[in-house]
Amino acid sequence: MVKLYLKSGKEESLKRFHPWIFSGAIAHFDGEPEEGEVVEVYTSKKEFIAEGHFQIGSIAVRVLSFKQVPINLDFWKKRLAVALDLRRSIGVADNPENDTYRLVHGEGDSLPGLIIDVYAHTAVMQAHSAGMHVDRMEIAKALEEVMDGRIQNIYYKSETTLPFKADLAPENGFLLGGSTDNIACENGLKFHVDWLKGQKTGFFVDQRENRALLERYSKNRNVLNMFCYTGGFSFYAMRGGANLVHSVDSSAKAIDLTNKNVELNFPGDPRHEAFAEDAFKYLDRMGDQYDLIILDPPAFAKHKDALRNALMGYRKLNAKAFEKIKPGGILFTFSCSQVVTKDNFRTAVFTAAALSGRNVRILHQLTQPADHPVNIYHPEGEYLKGLVLYVE
Repeated sequence: MVKLYLKSGKEESLKRFHPWIFSGAIAHFDGEPEEGEVVEVYTSKKEFIAEGHFQIGSIAVRVLSFKQVPINLDFWKKRLAVALDLRRSIGVADNPENDTYRLVHGEGDSLPGLIIDVYAHTAVMQAHSAGMHVDRMEIAKALEEVMDGRIQNIYYKSETTLPFKADLAPENGFLLGGSTDNIACENGLKFHVDWLKGQKTGFFVDQRENRALLERYSKNRNVLNMFCYTGGFSFYAMRGGANLVHSVDSSAKAIDLTNKNVELNFPGDPRHEAFAEDAFKYLDRMGDQYDLIILDPPAFAKHKDALRNALMGYRKLNAKAFEKIKPGGILFTFSCSQVVTKDNFRTAVFTAAALSGRNVRILHQLTQPADHPVNIYHPEGEYLKGLVLYVE
């Protein structure tokens, strides 16, 4: 195994169990590691400190273990078993009302670079690092064993998530099974999952608890679900007793999937209507008929260089909602951009509120659910932030 030696003093973050090693911290290698290979990491004093997947780029090593252990089938099985036990303990796995959850959340489950979402009998596996791609077949084997009959299919979907500079030639496809049955259940509601062509792994699992909260506020309200994607918030609002629900997304495919999901749960229900339209254009032309609005846009900033423009986007979007929402209305507003901090987002929304001149109160401060855990040594894993606001 190739050994990596750090520059003097660069081991401090590893002593605090942070799972990333940046390229600038590396002094030299004993050997030449290949992209995705497991390397052993040593301090400048030649003391072992960690081992993990090597990758060319800013984050050079994603730590798998702070102990010297073989990274083999048994390793993957142990890590996956711990992840499954967590999901069972919080009540999202082995739940007859809910067969949709995140089984592995990267660094939050001490498996940096790996995402696994479960939809009924299918697990969708996504690699965000070269190392997880290289080890995908062994991980899939470990997953099948650990899940012990809970899944019959493993779909690998990493064509758009792996570093493009790494010559890995990833192909999406089934590593196990091949079922086309794509209906899953979340809190008793059914939905289609498009893991073949949909965003992320096919559904935004991270909004499950926030959708359930929205349901409690929906009775007798006129609901607008912006950036609806597959319509998750929409059918929760309908079950909550909304008077009407309008779903908006710029993607015609998303609107088609939203309509299919609403039909799965509320066939022929006239309360729902969907529009394939740009969000800002829709907000500009809409009236003041809505008293519950959801703003759940895609990540406005995927890197720090885009932060300024992203915050301007959040201000503009929320200002328009504050301008149009009915008095006594409730706004659910979110950011899923990792580089946008809670303070960044709150300031953007507060600025929008001030520009509107409306009296606004915070009812809830939201984040990602427990099956998207944050490693206490890796605060960067806390990416989803949201506010529920009462607008006079």
